[in-house]
Amino acid sequence: MENPLPTCPFRHDVALEPDPFLARMQAESPVARVRMPYGEGDCWLVTGYAEVRTVTADRRFSRAALIGRDFPRITPAPIAQPEAINLMDPPGLNRVRRLVTGAFTTVQVEALRPWTGRTVDALLDELAEHGPPGDVMACLADRLPLMTICQLLEIPEPDRPQLRGWATAMMSMRAADEATAVAARTSLRGYFDTLTAARRRSPGSDLISSLATARIDGKALTDEELAVLAMLLVVTGHDTTTYDIGNVVYTLLTHPAQLAQVRASPDRLPQALEELLRHIPFRQGVGIPRVALVDVELGGRLIKAGDAVHVSYLTANRDPAVYPDPDVLDFDRPDPAPHLTFGHGSHHCLGSHLARMVLQVAVGTLLARFSELRLAVPAAEVAWNTASIWRYPLALPVAW
Repeated sequence: MENPLPTCPFRHDVALEPDPFLARMQAESPVARVRMPYGEGDCWLVTGYAEVRTVTADRRFSRAALIGRDFPRITPAPIAQPEAINLMDPPGLNRVRRLVTGAFTTVQVEALRPWTGRTVDALLDELAEHGPPGDVMACLADRLPLMTICQLLEIPEPDRPQLRGWATAMMSMRAADEATAVAARTSLRGYFDTLTAARRRSPGSDLISSLATARIDGKALTDEELAVLAMLLVVTGHDTTTYDIGNVVYTLLTHPAQLAQVRASPDRLPQALEELLRHIPFRQGVGIPRVALVDVELGGRLIKAGDAVHVSYLTANRDPAVYPDPDVLDFDRPDPAPHLTFGHGSHHCLGSHLARMVLQVAVGTLLARFSELRLAVPAAEVAWNTASIWRYPLALPVAW
């Protein structure tokens, strides 16, 4: 009789400690058969760095093949919509990405840096006026990323809190929240259907208008592609960066030697942030899987055509074959391999340059303004999110 497949709800709520189930799976095999808490059937879990890069860059593994399937996953309802860029494959995906990268350039992001700096200064003025203790999440992390992406997209200020609420509701992992998550996704889609149609009729200088009018080989985004893409930019453009700010600040404040390094050499912050992004387990479990289009041998296992395949960027970022002492936060790693926090291959995060800029400005300014910044409570008393796919402190009380 065969042993039952490993089954896990894929969540670990102890601060930012690595998920022990994922760590065990990586230690046992870089490619393993597992069962997910939701969806039909079993799937493969790929945990090794090299194997993750293969799956995410090899066209034999398809995202588009998920459409119409009740695929294995960690959330009660699928988060991605059928028209979304994250369920597309090349060559159609390449066309959309070229449109986005042409309209959403590094030059545009860098042009936003002064505005971001002024906004951070204003938010930290509020923190200082409030006096210690203050909450980095409430004052800075929960506000800055949403303000920044909405500045790029010219989302009206009165609409922003509702967008934030819908985006948060979509990410719940609790079965009881399935109806709420589906309703939130529908509401977000409806909002961006209306907004993008208006920008297409009367374009301005914002990013949505640039996407609405952009063309590659004479072809523009369809109305559905434009609406879902704008929705995705808002959700991923602020959600992950919000939690990154909280996680990075918490990690620095609980690693005094590394914090001292950054304080002594502020110009090393960009390099330090890359190591922090590698080190921090920023989410629960896994994301959107792929489907093998043909039989593929990977990591000594035969993945058959039609099998669903999940990858873990979290374990890839701590693969000892790639990162010596992977559980150590080391800002002096010699020539470290690129981390996979922003993904890899054709679905590499389109907003990674924006996230890096916002993190650099937010964390750098916070440390410069508050030279004695420290946690205002013992680390064990920091409360953590236990509902959604993201791992982050619900509040981060600090003193100075």
